[in-house]
Amino acid sequence: MIPDYVRYRIYEILPGLSIWLTLILGVVLSFFKPLWMIYFILVFDVYWVLRVLYFSVYLILSWFRFHRATKKDWLAMLNSEFFDRKKQIKNVVFLPLYNETYEVVQTTLKALASSTFPAKNIYVVVAGEERKQEHWNNLQGLISQEFRGIFADLIFTTHPKNLLDEIPGKGSNIHFAEKEFKKYADDKGWNYKDIIVSVFDVDTVIHPQYFAHLTYLYCLHPRPEHSSFQPVTLYNNNLWESPSILRIMSFGTTFWMLFSLARLDNLVTFSSHSMSFQAIVDVGGHSKSIVSEDSRIFYQCWLHYKGDYEVTPLYIPVSMDTVRDESIWKSLKNLYYQQRRWAWGTENIPYLLWQLRKVKEIAWWKKFSMVFHEWEGKWSWAVVAILITFLGRLPLYVAGDEVRQSALFFNTPHILETMMTLAMSGLFISAIMSMLILPRKPQSEKHFKYLIMLLQWALLPFSLLIFSSLPCLDAVTHLMFGKYLGFNVSQKKR
Repeated sequence: MIPDYVRYRIYEILPGLSIWLTLILGVVLSFFKPLWMIYFILVFDVYWVLRVLYFSVYLILSWFRFHRATKKDWLAMLNSEFFDRKKQIKNVVFLPLYNETYEVVQTTLKALASSTFPAKNIYVVVAGEERKQEHWNNLQGLISQEFRGIFADLIFTTHPKNLLDEIPGKGSNIHFAEKEFKKYADDKGWNYKDIIVSVFDVDTVIHPQYFAHLTYLYCLHPRPEHSSFQPVTLYNNNLWESPSILRIMSFGTTFWMLFSLARLDNLVTFSSHSMSFQAIVDVGGHSKSIVSEDSRIFYQCWLHYKGDYEVTPLYIPVSMDTVRDESIWKSLKNLYYQQRRWAWGTENIPYLLWQLRKVKEIAWWKKFSMVFHEWEGKWSWAVVAILITFLGRLPLYVAGDEVRQSALFFNTPHILETMMTLAMSGLFISAIMSMLILPRKPQSEKHFKYLIMLLQWALLPFSLLIFSSLPCLDAVTHLMFGKYLGFNVSQKKR
């Protein structure tokens, strides 16, 4: 009988092991079986081109839905179809913060206040940290002075430091704030099913129609307590003033979210999202002992409801900051750590493998699909850029004379070039799409910056390798060896 600790450690090792075995076998086969590796690379490149085309189709489809959703008057539709139901709904916003400046918090609260959905119907929970008590006290005073009386209520919670079984960070802060808000809701006698909770990063600036759209879909959904609601995530707040690498990676995250919203079968909550407070209470709140609490809350609900839980796409955007800092080097360092923190979502794989053994009511194919999507996503994240950039050419460089004289050897470079040309269609579409979702140019920026916004996509191969594959490898390797990462706060400066 394998002890539970050992079994869970095996589950933690497996994702990183599959990634490292792929890379190591790629190198070994390039030297000892170059012909096998050439066949593998050709098949993989065909697969990847098909996947890029598949991605592009869903990206374009999602863009049209996004464009259409932002043009509708969702408040008018809400009032005409769900006027009575709307009166029962309470929209509650959780804003966990740590060391952010008041300017960042102020921008977020102003966007909430100017929403088409009445601010008097929005409850705001601002969750600070005792670890930054002096800074937090100062922010509370500034927030109260400017925004008290604008919303239905302004609630402050202070997450104590050094609590047991916690990882200091966003998840544990939210967990504590949710417990405090539950007391608040119970005192008022509210029905948890009538409470929509939006958990936002503190730099989240909502689209004016966000809460009208969210409330409309919540009222329309037959069982909204069995669904999360995921908006499009844009990184527009400080995009124009950020370095090109940060802009490319930010656009990449947005495109991945647009693709996932249209595809649905692989849609998991990410960053800022909304859900029923009933679901939060049922699963015991956001996890306080992990880093990737934004995706984990979906898996908690999916397991608790025996697979009867979903994510409803919101094609209304929320805008956040890139991880820009005082210098480009600090910005790139922040980007690397942000990507590594996101890749640390690999911790969901052993969690699923462990929990799914206990849930007999979920069909085996649903279990397999959920684990496969999470695992394959991290595998692709770590290895694809390396396979295409390095390992795809390595067998051609080290092959012996016998292989070099084959027709396959002579034709492979031409085939690879053709495949990469086809794959460039995805890059072209990304460049065009980035211009379509680009925020309005500040007056301080020159017009030639538009050209830079297009030319910057030439940096994509480099950025994918250094700021995508390597951070993911870093994260899965830490998990393999039990070197658990804490919550790294993304520094964001404007």
